[in-house]
Amino acid sequence: MILEHFKKKKYKPASNINIQPDVLIKCPECSNMIFKNDLSENLKICPTCGKYLKMNARERLKQILDKGSFVEYFRDKNIRDPLKFPKYKEKQLVLRKVLNQDEAVVCGVGKIDGNRVVIAVMDTQFMMGSMGSTVGEKITKAVELSIKKKIPLIIFTASGGARMQEGMFSLMQMAKTSQAIARHSEKGLLYISVMTDPTTGGVSASFASLGDIIIAEKNALIGFAGQRVIEQVTRTKLPEGFQRAEFLLKHGLIDMVVERNVLRETLSDILSIHLNVRKKR
Repeated sequence: MILEHFKKKKYKPASNINIQPDVLIKCPECSNMIFKNDLSENLKICPTCGKYLKMNARERLKQILDKGSFVEYFRDKNIRDPLKFPKYKEKQLVLRKVLNQDEAVVCGVGKIDGNRVVIAVMDTQFMMGSMGSTVGEKITKAVELSIKKKIPLIIFTASGGARMQEGMFSLMQMAKTSQAIARHSEKGLLYISVMTDPTTGGVSASFASLGDIIIAEKNALIGFAGQRVIEQVTRTKLPEGFQRAEFLLKHGLIDMVVERNVLRETLSDILSIHLNVRKKR
C-alpha cells in the first residue's frame, strides 16, 4: 500500500526507504496504514473503510470556522485540584505542555461563512475530555459570552464523562452548565449541540442534550452509562447499534446525523436560516 501511494504521488520509491513512525497511522477499524497528511486532508476519515477518527479541538476549529476568524477566550492559567488527588496536578501540567492547551475544552468566538458564533470544542486528548470544574467553568463562560454578544452558540461535545479526580466537584458541573443553558434559552438565542464520538456520562446528561438543535456525527457513541453496565443491571440484551447516533435519531433523541464532510455547510445553513428569521421579527 505504501509503494502504491508513492506511485500515485509520482514519487520514486527506493528499496531502502525509511518511513518514520510518526508519518503513518493505523485505522482502528480496518487496520490499514494511512499517511497522516492524507488523513488530515480527508478530515480524519479513513479512505479505506470510512471510519471517523477522532479530531482534536484545533483540527475541529480549522474545519468548521472561516480561516483566521477564531479568537480564543477563557484560557485558564490556574490548575484546579480541589481534592488534592495524587499526581492529578502533575498530569495536568504534562498535558498542558504536550497539547499546548489548558483543558479538555477550547472556547472562543469565530465565524462560519461570515456569521459570528461563540464556539466551544471538547478534546478527548486531554484526560478523555472528562468534565472537571475548569471544563464546567469554561463551558458556562462560553454560554454567558453568547448571551452578552447576542450571537449563536455551538458546542462540540466529546467526553468520557465526569472527571473522577474531582469527585462531586465534577458532578456539580452538570447543574452549573444546564442552568447556564436555561438562561441562554430564556434570551431566545440559538444553541446548536454537536455530539461527536464519544459523548457519554455527565456531559451527555447535561448541556450536550439541551441544544435547540442537536446534531450528531455518523456512528457517534452517545449515552450515559456503558452498554455492558446497562445489560448487567437490566439483565437484558440491548438492540444492535444501541447508543449509536443513528439509533438515537430513529428514536427521536437527536435531530439529525450529519457526515463530517458536510458539517460546516450544515451549520452555515442553520445559522443563515436562524438569522433570516430573526431579521423578519
